[in-house]
Amino acid sequence: MRGTRRLALAGCGIAAALLVAAPVASADPQGPVTLSPQEVQQMCTAWVPKLRKQAQNLTDRINGGPEVAGSVANLKARANDARTKGHAAQADRLQKRADKRQGRIGELANAAKQLDAFTAAHCPVPK
Repeated sequence: MRGTRRLALAGCGIAAALLVAAPVASADPQGPVTLSPQEVQQMCTAWVPKLRKQAQNLTDRINGGPEVAGSVANLKARANDARTKGHAAQADRLQKRADKRQGRIGELANAAKQLDAFTAAHCPVPK
């Protein structure tokens, strides 16, 4: 019984500490983030191409045909199939997923624009 109380008190203490520290850790920084030239170079050579490729792959998957798993067309086809089998709740869930996924195209296009702006502003043009 004594060990259980100690464990409970320790757990409560940890939870209280996390509640106090969480707002401090999540506070916005006071100024802009600055990167060293080495960090900018690493972003230009490694991260930007990787992020561009991921955004393109996601866009291709979302816009893919009914045979592409995860595409909007695939989700709509699955919803229609479920509806014809009498599974209305499943069909509605799949349709909502398809609609939400279609909305991601704008977010991916915005991310690509931000990557292009970063590249134009900070990455040297190869000769």
